Amino acid sequence: MFSSVLSASIQGMEICPIQVEADLSDGLPSFSMVGYVSSQVKEAQERVRTAMKNTGLSLPPKRITVNLAPADIRKEGAGYDLPIAAAILSAAGRIPCESLQGILIIGEVSLSGKCNPVIGVLPVVRKARELGCHTCILPFENLQEGSMVPDIRVIGVRSLAQMRDVLLGKQKGERGKFHGDITKRQRYSADFREVQGQEGAKRAAEIAASGFHNLLLIGAPGTGKSMVAKRVPGIMPFLSEAESLEVSQIYSIAGLLSEEFPMMMRRPFRAPHHTASAQALAGGGKNPKPGEVTLAHRGVLFLDEMPEFSKRSLEILRQPLEDGYIRLSRVHGTYCFPADFLLLAAMNPCPCGYYPDMNRCTCSPAEIGGYLKRISQPLLDRIDLCAEAAPISYQALSSPSEQEGSAQIRQRVEKAVRIQKERYEGTTLCFNADLTPRGIEQYCEVSSQGRELLGKAYDRLKISARAYHRILKVARTIADLEESRMIQREHLEEAIGYRSLDKKYWR
Repeated sequence: MFSSVLSASIQGMEICPIQVEADLSDGLPSFSMVGYVSSQVKEAQERVRTAMKNTGLSLPPKRITVNLAPADIRKEGAGYDLPIAAAILSAAGRIPCESLQGILIIGEVSLSGKCNPVIGVLPVVRKARELGCHTCILPFENLQEGSMVPDIRVIGVRSLAQMRDVLLGKQKGERGKFHGDITKRQRYSADFREVQGQEGAKRAAEIAASGFHNLLLIGAPGTGKSMVAKRVPGIMPFLSEAESLEVSQIYSIAGLLSEEFPMMMRRPFRAPHHTASAQALAGGGKNPKPGEVTLAHRGVLFLDEMPEFSKRSLEILRQPLEDGYIRLSRVHGTYCFPADFLLLAAMNPCPCGYYPDMNRCTCSPAEIGGYLKRISQPLLDRIDLCAEAAPISYQALSSPSEQEGSAQIRQRVEKAVRIQKERYEGTTLCFNADLTPRGIEQYCEVSSQGRELLGKAYDRLKISARAYHRILKVARTIADLEESRMIQREHLEEAIGYRSLDKKYWR
């Protein structure tokens, strides 16, 4: 007898529907699996066989063949255990075939028959809804995550026996429904009020958060570069519902969502160590998983001690910084991962950290040049803002003054973001950093005095065409913070100042 049930496979960021087919025929008792399955999926034979025996649902003495279609997609993971068991039970006549119609099943089983959680449940349930399924059955531990998707019934089961009873109609199962305000539980604890001094770095951070501009902070050790960077997510606007769902899907596929926080409501902040490999940043593996650049999507990627990262790791950032995604080519196919993040980087100006203070710097000119050359010019061109973190005086530290908090800064940022949303309504643009050359012509109206200044700066600083466009984008954001429709000379002066600071170090 033949039966089938719908399941799903995660291929990068794509969810592919998989039809799990089971056939029981006469012959020597055996259990075989076909359909381009990995060794991990083949192990489901023993897991399912033993789980059914220990649950009192022992397999009939038949020749059992399980096929996972389509056969041209490689199947990875342990999420096929439950659908394989359901298909076999249906083929054996213990579950009506009709009860499997319009249902997607995913989950792993232990040898005792208990259901174990799997990754990628959120996008799988969304795919089930798109395919017209009315019900999705999954492990109970994934119920909170799966219930984030509306307009589909999500049932969590704790064991193989409970899944059988749900399909037979003997139990209703545990329905998913999320309760609670997770926005309040995901607020940032770090506040700009704790940062003494560094007004220039704070201003640069505010501009970066307002227009989603990349920022590089340069300064001696202990001046507060990391403190400023770690507080930037707290002044960024909250994720919209669509953005929250998009980021949550990434974290679901990466296996980083928890029962406590089944939905990402705040901007991601990723800070990989400088020893992180290129693959850790970009993502990869046989069945590629999201890397740090994808986990920072719609949020912040913070590279502390940027020159200490390997050259290969840094150069990987060039495509996502320009395009907002990263494309990985593997033997089994090409995978595209979203990677639209705000890059925050911090670095010392030399190996010892004290250049250009020649009284304290112990580095030779060759050492300084070699250290700075670790960051290539094409990568520097993709950084919109460069700000210095100057040493803080003893008086400022010993007699701290009241500093502006993140809440006040966020109000200005949100006002600038609202202006951008109104301006770009009906287009694919979200922030000023997304502007194309044509968009710059359309939306970056510059005063006559500003154009005169821009022409002089272009010749004197010998900036590239990419840097020229980025200056205009930053100036547009500064004008939005000042609620100015036109980009004025003072807005360009500030933008050029952030752009020209790198010339102080990279001559």
